[in-house]
Amino acid sequence: MGKSLYQKVWDAHTVGKLADGRTQLFIGTHLIHEVTSPQAFGMLRDLGLTVKYPQRTFATVDHIVPTENQDQPVDPLAAEMMAALRSNCDDFGVTYFDLKSGKQGIVHVVGPEQGITQPGTTIACGDSHTATHGAFGAIAFGIGTTQVRDVLATQTMAMEPLKVRRIEVNGKLRPGVYAKDVTLHIIRILGAKGGIGFAYEYSGEVFDAMSMEERMTVCNMAIEGGARCGYVNPDAKTIAYLRGRPYVDMNDFDATAARWLSFASDSDAVYDDIVKVDAADIEPTVTWGISPDHGIAISETIPDPAKAATPLEKASIDEALAYMKLPAGAPIKGQKIDVAFIGSCTNGRLSDFREVAKYIQGHQVAAGVKAIAVPGSQIVAHQCEQEGIDKIFSAAGFEWRAAGCSMCLAMNPDKLVGDQLCASSSNRNFKGRQGSPTGRTVLMSPVMVAAAAISGSIADARELFELEPQAAVA
Repeated sequence: MGKSLYQKVWDAHTVGKLADGRTQLFIGTHLIHEVTSPQAFGMLRDLGLTVKYPQRTFATVDHIVPTENQDQPVDPLAAEMMAALRSNCDDFGVTYFDLKSGKQGIVHVVGPEQGITQPGTTIACGDSHTATHGAFGAIAFGIGTTQVRDVLATQTMAMEPLKVRRIEVNGKLRPGVYAKDVTLHIIRILGAKGGIGFAYEYSGEVFDAMSMEERMTVCNMAIEGGARCGYVNPDAKTIAYLRGRPYVDMNDFDATAARWLSFASDSDAVYDDIVKVDAADIEPTVTWGISPDHGIAISETIPDPAKAATPLEKASIDEALAYMKLPAGAPIKGQKIDVAFIGSCTNGRLSDFREVAKYIQGHQVAAGVKAIAVPGSQIVAHQCEQEGIDKIFSAAGFEWRAAGCSMCLAMNPDKLVGDQLCASSSNRNFKGRQGSPTGRTVLMSPVMVAAAAISGSIADARELFELEPQAAVA
């Protein structure tokens, strides 16, 4: 009987069993940023401990960084957090990609582009979207501050094994349907809590065809479906992406690549659950409510609580529509927006900006819409600027910003005001997520965000940018 990648990686990193039955798991790579690490380092000092393997920990600053000008003064708390990260990294010998390094960025963008993220390993970070790194065939967990301390001190963490759900998406995606639509569609089907207790293995023809950056988008949002982690089996694309990256050992690289590929799930692996999805069923998908599973196709209407199947469903729809101020039963297409945001660890990579740039030339952001584009790292920003992508965005009316988390969670100056509605390429649409307690978020792909920015309302990018072949005129 074969094993899944999750089982192989789990077995390879198990170092013991604790008295309470949990597994003590070795963490191959630890990523930290400025938000959860200061408290963890403080606890470490209080206990008289040090960082056990500093060479396995990498730090960057992302959540609180201002993006209009990274050199401008930040608020006192943000400045204190950044200073604490720098000081702690210096004191404990941790590699820090700071603002002057040219390598700073969102932690889940920096790890892959530096080659720190590698197949067959375990990765932990004090951030919910650590599952992103599963795109490389790693098992990656978001952890809390106490666990950050534990990993710093012991390079291990305690947890119970997960069940494994294989999600197969077969067929071919239609024009205008992107990785973001795939992951929103899956979350819609399985629910925001459907993955609790599971690791998600994404497989099938659609994931095989995806680029590494598209796979990162899908794995990034595994947590939004309740899964503890999500991953794609490593393949030739994985190897090609990692070849020559700064932290990849190129000595006998062929042997390293063969070892990485050996972690892929066996053809006869046994799963706790298998879900099959037809790619033809996926349309450009947007959210309408206050949970990532509040998603509908752009061609559909906003749910009507009067048509809910259960009282619980009705209450959920009522609450969401009261907050979102959207009309029940109306088309989602055409709902006015105030802000458009392209960026985040979900969709702030080079391929995201390249794809949008293909379509926005010759178009202008609608009057009254604030549109910002925020690269996920300084390297992404530099690549975009080398290709002239920044100028394309600026010419279309977007504000081109410096690298950071920006308006994904608004722990920085980029925030919604009042009840502004934002078309966002980020990952969460919770109440108040983008900095205003009444701000409203509609999740969608970067190309759909661009279409909304240009239209001034939620739009079907396939129509605006003519992404689908037009029907022949009789």
